Amino acid sequence: VQLQASGGGLVQPGGSLRLSCTAYGFTFENYHMSWFRQAPGKERDFVGIIKWSGESTYYADSVKGRFAISRDNAKNTVYLQINSLNVDDTAVYHCAARRARYGLGPSTIGYDYWGRGTQVTVSS
Repeated sequence: VQLQASGGGLVQPGGSLRLSCTAYGFTFENYHMSWFRQAPGKERDFVGIIKWSGESTYYADSVKGRFAISRDNAKNTVYLQINSLNVDDTAVYHCAARRARYGLGPSTIGYDYWGRGTQVTVSS
């Protein structure tokens, strides 16, 4: 079982990135998929989650309007589009799989799998 994230990098303030996370070894459609992030010296924060079917999403207030999560179940991949990046978005971004019996929200209950993350650095 593996969640492999990619797409991070160094970007200037105001820029955009699209992160990807591909799942291996489990039934992707059985899980809602989430993104979390952890900045240096800080706790891990919930970013957003997408329903197993892709029809619904839920975001943390801090990223609403700038972040968008989508998924392609045929490719076992979830995406995080990040726009209008600022220095406070600098963090390691992790994807995670939450059992579909749970709802959409910031709780960390019900997660079976976590990815190792991809680094996003926002700097001029």
